[in-house]
Amino acid sequence: HGETEPCINGRILGIGSYFRKPNDTLAKQLLGEQLEDGGWNCEAAPFVSPKRPPSRRSSFHTTICVLEGLLEYERAGRKSPAVTKVRKRAENYLLERRMFRSLRTGQVIDKRWLRFAFPPFWHYDVLRGLDYLRNAGIKPDSRVREAVEIVIARRHQNGRWPLNLLDRKSVV
Repeated sequence: HGETEPCINGRILGIGSYFRKPNDTLAKQLLGEQLEDGGWNCEAAPFVSPKRPPSRRSSFHTTICVLEGLLEYERAGRKSPAVTKVRKRAENYLLERRMFRSLRTGQVIDKRWLRFAFPPFWHYDVLRGLDYLRNAGIKPDSRVREAVEIVIARRHQNGRWPLNLLDRKSVV
């Protein structure tokens, strides 16, 4: 039946779908948990903390996990207008924010997102967001230009990119 957090459920959906075991119940649950702004947030559930209200704002971290899961779910033969519509809304959530900027202020939300990590676990970074768009077959437009420029600028003279966040504890 899944977990309470959509980031975990998105990853489980993706793994199961990749191995041709898509979980329709989990996908349906995720579709119903999409927030008004187009993404997801693990802190949106009413039972997360009795001391503060549930978040109504999406998280890049959670959203990328759910997007990857839904894409694999569709590729496992579960393509439907409802899933595609929800996924497109979430992709637009990332694109409207230029892959790493606040929609309200235009400021970089988290400078750690401009550094690359592997494996990504549940964490978001610009490279992971761009990789998702490539994997989903989305043609780049002006909204990803700055993110692509960041990736190019981080390339070393030897033609490779450094892993900047090897110690995942520094990301949390």
